[in-house]
Amino acid sequence: MALYAIADLHLASSGEKPMDIFGEKWSNHHEKIKDNWLGKITEEDTVLIAGDISWSMKMEHGIEDLEYINKLPGKKFFVRGNHDYWWTSINKLNSMFEGMKFIQNNFFTYGDYAVCGSRGWILKNNPKFNEHDQKIYDRELIRLKLSLDTAVKAGYEKIMVMIHYPPIVPNQLDNEFTQLFEEYGVEKVIYGHLHGWGLANVFEGEHNGVEYILTSCDYIHFNPIKIME
Repeated sequence: MALYAIADLHLASSGEKPMDIFGEKWSNHHEKIKDNWLGKITEEDTVLIAGDISWSMKMEHGIEDLEYINKLPGKKFFVRGNHDYWWTSINKLNSMFEGMKFIQNNFFTYGDYAVCGSRGWILKNNPKFNEHDQKIYDRELIRLKLSLDTAVKAGYEKIMVMIHYPPIVPNQLDNEFTQLFEEYGVEKVIYGHLHGWGLANVFEGEHNGVEYILTSCDYIHFNPIKIME
């Protein structure tokens, strides 16, 4: 049994957005993911998927992408990404597939770890950050805290977090998100969202006792990375 992670699958079974418009490396990327996944992941493993799962705007199309993932081996945990407009109520999502679970104000478990999370949002040092962003930023902080509180109340001491937006960047190592991680003793934070020029903002490694791991699909060469045994 092992824990893997990957983010930004950007599936498009409906044909709404072929990813090769972003470069040749994205050509047939869903098949690259599938081949790499089948080469290492078993039914006993768990995979964390940190958002931007499907380009679909509505669940009637997004279901095709979810079924594609469901057919791959292993249990899967998800958080929402900024492009996951198909994402419906959390109760509905968590009733759809036995082996796929969705995190929003709740948590799931891997061994003796609680896996918590939220979508997150752009950080305040972003020059485009505005009043609208502040409202979403505050809401995502609340959702993350609810997820963490629920895990702690259930008796979990070992915690990891999945979040879509990078919660830490080289020029802003400390903010409300990192403070929450440190306050709750989070060991690992798995995130995505960064591609292309955005990779200049990558922070990986340890900061104040928390390990940060970027798992954007193209960054890890469409190959799920092992987080722990």
